[in-house]
Amino acid sequence: MTSFHEAPAIYTGAVYLNVLDLEAMKAFYTDIIGFRVLSETEGRIELTADGKTPLLVLENREGLHPKQPNRAGLYHFAILLPSREDLGAAILHFIQKGVRLGASDHYVSEALYLNDPEGNGIEVYRDRPADEWNWNDGQVEMATVALDGDGVVSSAQEAGRTWNGLPEETLMGHVHLHVSDLDETERFYREGLGFEIATNYPGALFMSTARYHHHLGLNIWNGEGIPAQEEDSAGLKAYTLVFPDSTAVEKAAEQLRAIGAEVSEDSGKTVTADPSGNRIILQAGA
Repeated sequence: MTSFHEAPAIYTGAVYLNVLDLEAMKAFYTDIIGFRVLSETEGRIELTADGKTPLLVLENREGLHPKQPNRAGLYHFAILLPSREDLGAAILHFIQKGVRLGASDHYVSEALYLNDPEGNGIEVYRDRPADEWNWNDGQVEMATVALDGDGVVSSAQEAGRTWNGLPEETLMGHVHLHVSDLDETERFYREGLGFEIATNYPGALFMSTARYHHHLGLNIWNGEGIPAQEEDSAGLKAYTLVFPDSTAVEKAAEQLRAIGAEVSEDSGKTVTADPSGNRIILQAGA
């Protein structure tokens, strides 16, 4: 699993959310989703699965307002569990907590869907082994069909797997965004950041490195030409892309500038935004 989320791949790291009610969101993400608190200061909470690496950062400040409809921004962030048994344990946990779930089999993965209290989309999924994925003409076969929920739950029960929060090996598997234009978005991520098309889908594009099924989902399901999310809106503040090293970050910054994208430094971090205003932190891997 981890070969798609370590060097030489470029992959998703921590997601940053602007939140309206920090305590309520902390309770949801620890009690329901199963994160642990890594650090907590006034207005900011870092959440982790392994006790070392932040995967989700919640931030609150004065002046934030609820998300507006039909904007660019977060469709969902996707939490990647280590195994099918872990996904089965998660299903039983969510049912016990009375959580309303969606569920799908995407051929490459099995996934659950839910929303947090402020309407941010969350996917919780497990990957099928990569040698079971089907590639045709350079694109991976993906679909949305019914999940074998009984089979997933049985795998956990047969293995004696119970829910104890997110496993330490949990990763930020991918990020899926609402964008305003697929063609300009593709150019930004392909020419600027080095991603490749993994598959096309009606109204959406899935991109990756290292032949993962997708590190990024990009869709126009909120409408073409939609405006960027406002800076003082709740919802996605930024997400992180992790590069193999600082040299790779510098190369990406040069590529971005060459296609006319803005790149800046913010508190020692290299920051850019895609053509729809989705903010990205470019981070060098450990």
